[in-house]
Amino acid sequence: YPEFKTYFIGELLVPVAPFDQKSGREAWTVAFAPNGSYFAWSQGHRIVRLIPWTKCLDSFSVGHGEEGTNALSPRHLSRQSSDGGQVVPAAGQPPEHTIDCGDIVWGLAFGSSVPEKHSRCVNIEWHRFKFGQDQLLLATGLNNGRIKIWDVYTGKLLLNLMDHTDVVRDLTFAPDGSLMLVSASRDKTLRVWDLKDDGNMVKVLRGHQNWVYCSAFSPDSSILCSVGAGKSVFLWNMDKFTPIRKLEGHHHDVVSCEFSPDGALLATASYDTRVIVWDHDKATILLELGHLFPPPSPIFAGGANDRWVRSVSFCPDGRHIASVTDDRLVRFWSIEERAPLAIASVSNGLCCAFSAQGSVLAAGTRDGSVHFWECPRSIASLQHMCRMALRRVMSTQQVEALAIPALLCDYLTYKVI
Repeated sequence: YPEFKTYFIGELLVPVAPFDQKSGREAWTVAFAPNGSYFAWSQGHRIVRLIPWTKCLDSFSVGHGEEGTNALSPRHLSRQSSDGGQVVPAAGQPPEHTIDCGDIVWGLAFGSSVPEKHSRCVNIEWHRFKFGQDQLLLATGLNNGRIKIWDVYTGKLLLNLMDHTDVVRDLTFAPDGSLMLVSASRDKTLRVWDLKDDGNMVKVLRGHQNWVYCSAFSPDSSILCSVGAGKSVFLWNMDKFTPIRKLEGHHHDVVSCEFSPDGALLATASYDTRVIVWDHDKATILLELGHLFPPPSPIFAGGANDRWVRSVSFCPDGRHIASVTDDRLVRFWSIEERAPLAIASVSNGLCCAFSAQGSVLAAGTRDGSVHFWECPRSIASLQHMCRMALRRVMSTQQVEALAIPALLCDYLTYKVI
């Protein structure tokens, strides 16, 4: 697929002390603010960096009219060191921050109160915090089980949430602006926090028998997927905080998950060398993206190998998926193909995330640095855009109940991928 190329556009490097020990340097999480204003990553040694995304792009000399230049352009060489404290920004530019979280940072998530949605809490008479429309928060999940909430624009600590008894491995905010936060922990639980109610814990979700690695909200915030050790993939009803079902299909620990932008598909990544794309409404497997050929037997897939998939991310276009694997590659997939459209090399990749517009992929590594690629781009068909618009508001069962031809039904329910 020569028309699908990924261009390395730059990296954020961590300054290395002469006697720096290797452990503790991992960039376990990278995150983009939902409005595209900031990029954050855990650069190891308790430190989180918050950088205005436009500043990142400028430092890579990419973006503004330069997209699609050849791979020999200067951005191949441009790097940005990431030492120093707060940098004084130019007038009108948001500031960057270096935040010391006090412990190893495993999980990161941006939370925005846009669109405005009220708290579910009954007692709304008095609160310490009045989160307005322009609020942008950063939640950090720590090694000691604590969650710290920071104001992105000032870098100040707002809240310290304590209830988990082990590592907080992952954090995710509801995308509906309610500032509902879910934390996934090695203590085998997920906890739901209401930041509009001063960070009160609303619910403990129990069901995992082992570590919980990751969780993700559906775009309408009604469903939560959580994945963990022991092949587990759970779906939860987030209006009632009750389990919906388990999805069976992986042969090893499941470590990453994300819904498609229209909410119709769910991608899960596992140490069994596969990413599975599910129709979560019907608990069926639509597509398996294999990272080892021939595909391993369930017994081999359940053991050690160099194709453990560490992270999966859905592109905002709803048509592409990225995966990071222990074989030192990042793969870009189309939901219409069973082989990768493009690959790029990354040593010791741990996590990945698409930018808010979907034009850039970021991947964090074991040495605390972050690598960026310009993504394969193509124009979405009008059919696909209509499908996404429909699937944002209709479940698979509702689509199947429509009086439409079978072929169209199969297309709308992604059975043709």
